[in-house]
Amino acid sequence: MRFKSAGIFFSILVIALVSLVAYSNTKKPVSPTIKTGSIPADSSSLTRVGIWISVYHGLGLDSLGLSSEAFEQAVRGWEKLKKQGAIPNESILTIADFSQPSTSKRLYVIDVEKNQLLFNTYVAHGRNSGKEQATTYSNRAKSHMSSPGFYRTEAAYYGSNGYSLKLSGLEKGINDNAFRRAIVIHGANYVSESLIESQGYLGRSYGCPAIPNYLTRPIINTIKNGSCLFIHAPVTFYAQRSSLIR
Repeated sequence: MRFKSAGIFFSILVIALVSLVAYSNTKKPVSPTIKTGSIPADSSSLTRVGIWISVYHGLGLDSLGLSSEAFEQAVRGWEKLKKQGAIPNESILTIADFSQPSTSKRLYVIDVEKNQLLFNTYVAHGRNSGKEQATTYSNRAKSHMSSPGFYRTEAAYYGSNGYSLKLSGLEKGINDNAFRRAIVIHGANYVSESLIESQGYLGRSYGCPAIPNYLTRPIINTIKNGSCLFIHAPVTFYAQRSSLIR
């Protein structure tokens, strides 16, 4: 009797296992994992937001001081510029977060395709934009102020400040005078930790996002020829006028 019961139990177990295998074979295949930082063109807004949140925290950008607002605005504008074909080099996104004081390493160069933070260093603002903190901005010539918003990097060249990088302002009325104002990326002796230690704030430029001398060539060679630079300014007038971050 016990053998008979055991046989029945075994038969039921075999039937259950066969049914389970048959069911699992009818399920849809699992979607491939999306690589962090790689955003399919047909992905939903929700998917893109999730990916970028993952990038923001995965690269430790929050712990390095980059504000979530600056990152969100940079990504939003970068995606719009990609769709417009305005930035030939889509793999690099550079963010200068001027919501931070100049004593912070507030420049971030991100390789979006490889999901890597390539550089995190100091960057100067214009001398008439403020001392330690940039609070005032202008698009006017000879204002010696910084201009916020999105830029396209152009060709590198040698000028009065050595190896430098031309910039084209992409936002009308906000930074589109950058080329005429000779707003460029260049190295400067006043962008150094020693100056911060001696005077309590970074040196300032005539409006250029100047960087440390020792990083000038590697940064310029990484971001030149058509990548996106975003200068984040936490001021109301920019948020209200920029179509790229709305």
